[in-house]
Amino acid sequence: MSVESNPSPIDDSNRRSTEDRRKENIPVAFERRSGLDRRIPEEKRRMIDPVTFEKEYDEEESEFLRAIDLYKRINRRPFPTWCEVLEVLRALGYRKVADPTPLPGLPMPKPTQGEKP
Repeated sequence: MSVESNPSPIDDSNRRSTEDRRKENIPVAFERRSGLDRRIPEEKRRMIDPVTFEKEYDEEESEFLRAIDLYKRINRRPFPTWCEVLEVLRALGYRKVADPTPLPGLPMPKPTQGEKP
C-alpha cells in the first residue's frame, strides 16, 4: 500500500484557530434566551390534563387526580406503575368491599348453566 492511498488525518488546528462561531451575531427568527417567551410566573399551571379540559370532574375524581399528581411530584415518578396507582387509591381509603362488576365498555358476560340470568 502506498502512503497516498491512505487519507491523511483531519487537521483540527486550522479549524480551531478561527474564532468561536457561537460568538457570531447571526440573526434568528425568535430570541429564545431573552426570557420573554417564558410563562408568566403568576400564571398557575393547570393540574388537570388539557386534553380533557372540557370534562368537569366531580369531587371524587378531582381528589384522585390531585393525589396522583402529589405522588408523582414527591416520588419523582412522572409515570407511576399500576401498583403505585393502587397504593395511592388505598391511601385515599379505597377498599374492595363489593363483588366485582363488568368493566365499563365490555359486553355483559353470558350466564353459564346453573346461574340465573
